[in-house]
Amino acid sequence: MLARLQEVEKRFEQIEQALADPQVASDPKELQRLGKAHAELEPIVQAFREYRTTLKRIEEAESLLDDPEMHDLAQEELDALKELREQQEHQLKLMLLPKDPNDERNVLLEIRAGTGGEEAALFAAELARMYMRYAERRGWKYEILDMQETGIGGYKEIILLIEGKGAYSALKYESGVHRVQRVPVTESSGRIHTSAATVAVLPEAEEVEVEINPEDLEIDTFRAGSAGGQHMQKNETAVRILHKPTGIVVTCQDERSQLQNREKAMRMLRTRLYDLQQQQLQAERTATRKSQVGTGDRSEKIRTYNFPQGRVTDHRIGLTIYNLQEILDGDIQPFVDALIAEDQARRLQEATEQEALASISQEA
Repeated sequence: MLARLQEVEKRFEQIEQALADPQVASDPKELQRLGKAHAELEPIVQAFREYRTTLKRIEEAESLLDDPEMHDLAQEELDALKELREQQEHQLKLMLLPKDPNDERNVLLEIRAGTGGEEAALFAAELARMYMRYAERRGWKYEILDMQETGIGGYKEIILLIEGKGAYSALKYESGVHRVQRVPVTESSGRIHTSAATVAVLPEAEEVEVEINPEDLEIDTFRAGSAGGQHMQKNETAVRILHKPTGIVVTCQDERSQLQNREKAMRMLRTRLYDLQQQQLQAERTATRKSQVGTGDRSEKIRTYNFPQGRVTDHRIGLTIYNLQEILDGDIQPFVDALIAEDQARRLQEATEQEALASISQEA
């Protein structure tokens, strides 16, 4: 670990020297690239330097143990410093774990009603509001790209764009099947029903990352309207785009301008094509053990919202919180933090096992 940290610090110092170079200052693209690398490495280097300071203080405290007058005080300080050293080592190991390159991206969040008919559509609407409220709590922006409403306020499908630093890193664990248990408003006998909605969280693609040949697109326009065809617009502002090579279809009718709807539809298409690329890459790496937490399996039942008991349970980590209404109001951070911690612990364990195997191989 120390060797890797020293390499990171050396690279950080090289970047600092480069940023002071007048030639770099005159190149905006290079300045931006180095500035970003500097910002990414700075927290690790700062933590490493604090760790080195702790090691030095431990040496100083140990040198005082032989002094009868200072022994007790030195031992007390040494115990505290050793505890601090363990905490810092753990944090540094986490910081050295490979980062998901998509973590800082914006998110395309797709929610679809599953089993349960109208009740599932109502639950999909509640999930959409939950994520909107969570975005507000985090200071992120969101907008509705597309939605298919039902007659009593539910959504067959709703697609949100959530823009904010680290949006994907926080929301990527939300992909999967969300299940609700309650007495539906449409139920007259008072029986508890189980319904479901699926959530897909996609990192938004940059325009330069996905090449789209205009000849591969079939673009249709039509008149936008709400559920049941009410309030149909007179002009054809809604846009539907078919990507012929993959069969992916995106639709956007939220804006009043055809141009705006087309731009949003293209953002959705780029993101879905990028997601398809990522899935293909992931399939090629099947030797990698599947994560216990999981971020990509949208058929996996991940969470249950039980209204009679007022609880929400995440089945992947066995976490239950009895605060259902607050959670539906966007207070999902306890789940986000627990899922991130679980994923970090798993990856740290894998890294430790790999290091142990490498050490055994070298000795052999």
